[in-house]
Amino acid sequence: MGCLGNLIWFFCGGILQGLSWTLAGLLWCITIIGIPIGRQCFKFASVAFFPFGKEVQYGGGTISLLANIVWLIVSGIPLAVGATVNGLLLCITIIGIPFGLQCFKIAKLALMPFGATIVRNS
Repeated sequence: MGCLGNLIWFFCGGILQGLSWTLAGLLWCITIIGIPIGRQCFKFASVAFFPFGKEVQYGGGTISLLANIVWLIVSGIPLAVGATVNGLLLCITIIGIPFGLQCFKIAKLALMPFGATIVRNS
């Protein structure tokens, strides 16, 4: 079921969210200092492209907190707002609720990407 959900998701909105994460990663990689942040963006773009069957676990320490604060100010808010609006629009219909919940998962990830790890459900 996850494969079918990912396929529908990709063509009905996932491509836009994944491309937004990829664009954020490219913009961060312009500077040498931003390359670690850009690499995180590319890693989370895979979740935005195909979110079904993947869970995000949050953790981290002081460095993750500082990186999340810088991230939130520079790139996190626009990505989170876009995913939240998309999720609200999808939750209008009963069929769209599972897709809306994936948008909310991505919105939370957009607010706190550092210290987060992706776990595949078996």
